[in-house]
Amino acid sequence: MDKGNFLAFDLGATSGRAVLGTTDGVRFEMKEIHRFPTTLLTLHGKYYWDVFSLFESLKKTLFLCAREGRKIDSIGIDTWGVDFGHIASDGTILGLPRAYRDPYTQGAPEAFFREVPREEVYALTGIQIMDFNSLYQLYCQKKEDFAPLKYADRILFMPDLLAYMLTGNSVCEYTDASTSQLLNPTTKRFEQKLLRAAGVSPSILPQTVVMPGTVVGTLTDDLAEETGLGKVPVVAVAGHDTASAVAAVPASNPGFAYLSSGTWSLMGIESEHPVLSQESFRMNFTNEGGIDGTIRLLKNITGMWLLEQCRKEWEKQGRTYTYPQIVEMAQSETGFSTRIFPDAPRFANPRSMPEAIADYCAEKGLQAPQSDAQFVRCIFLSLAARYREVLDMLRQLSPVPIEKLHVIGGGSQNDLLNRLTANEIGIPVVAGPSEATAIGNCLVQAMAAGWVKDRWHMRRIIAESFPLKTFYPEKE
Repeated sequence: MDKGNFLAFDLGATSGRAVLGTTDGVRFEMKEIHRFPTTLLTLHGKYYWDVFSLFESLKKTLFLCAREGRKIDSIGIDTWGVDFGHIASDGTILGLPRAYRDPYTQGAPEAFFREVPREEVYALTGIQIMDFNSLYQLYCQKKEDFAPLKYADRILFMPDLLAYMLTGNSVCEYTDASTSQLLNPTTKRFEQKLLRAAGVSPSILPQTVVMPGTVVGTLTDDLAEETGLGKVPVVAVAGHDTASAVAAVPASNPGFAYLSSGTWSLMGIESEHPVLSQESFRMNFTNEGGIDGTIRLLKNITGMWLLEQCRKEWEKQGRTYTYPQIVEMAQSETGFSTRIFPDAPRFANPRSMPEAIADYCAEKGLQAPQSDAQFVRCIFLSLAARYREVLDMLRQLSPVPIEKLHVIGGGSQNDLLNRLTANEIGIPVVAGPSEATAIGNCLVQAMAAGWVKDRWHMRRIIAESFPLKTFYPEKE
């Protein structure tokens, strides 16, 4: 039987990779083709993404595919959200995109709320307030008189900017645009009032966004010839990486929550309509776009960041642990039960994570971890407890009962944390696939090409193609 072959570029904030996915509409398989760094530049006190270096990495992948004789039916790109590049009226890219890590937006939301109140911003967009949202980046760039914005005819969010570099065509894809805090989740149009309040012309963004699965165009004539791949179509997939990951949740019905688990965790549900209630505002949930025009109602949670920062410090002190050793350490301390609040601001970027955890325990009158193993146990218990708290909030907001929690991403491979989570939340935890983002990217392309009918067909393919583990609640 014939198969479709889809090239996914999956770009994270530290590295990117290219994956080739193949499907016949029944099963799916994938192979990594290329891995490359995502370069963050600091110049004269400003933080930028080296988008031209990323473009060269994309080109190198295309060369590799042509040299190896790989058949490519289409290309898709997913990245992190909120950041964007500036385009002049003649199509010139005006410099490098500013990076969300740039501290220039610190405190910007409170200043902006003097123009439009916080409650109204949430009612118009349904997006949780974070300093680096695109709305506040535009607001700060205007106040800086930032030259690329000053001379921009339009802006393009990161996946769309890279697709523009490949094709010469501009689109504005729904899922990534939804992270900007500029898009109305009900009308799926940009709120002109917010753009004007930020001091920029509403014409800088289109009033029409495209849904995942839209063909942007084909590789430019120059790229088609230079790489040897020909005029391969480029598809606007679920351009926000979490949207691609959620597309790959192997659920069989709507009664599920998901946990995209890695350095950061994102827990949410898939909804047909935005949830803009006082409860969702008070709980600070965000309404981001998903495939098939759905809404990802979710909350950001500190994830394995706590453990990663501890491990860095232990390595400096000469103690290096493999991941199996980490899990074994946590299992060896069954008598230790201290839990911290992982989303406390002090854990965002402390000088020393173990010190920050110990100080927190001292202030709260808790038994502080005394060994590396106890720190690991504390972190795992704390994350599981936080997952329960957020799931309880989601149960208040969800239009349907939540019967399962699907864990996707790298954290899905942590059997101990998945078991602790199942025990906390009282419903089954289904773990996998770990490579959800790239899988979702490829299969949205397959949907555009007609190999996949809809998101439920996509999820059936994933459930058939990847090993999944189910953890049921039990008493320890």
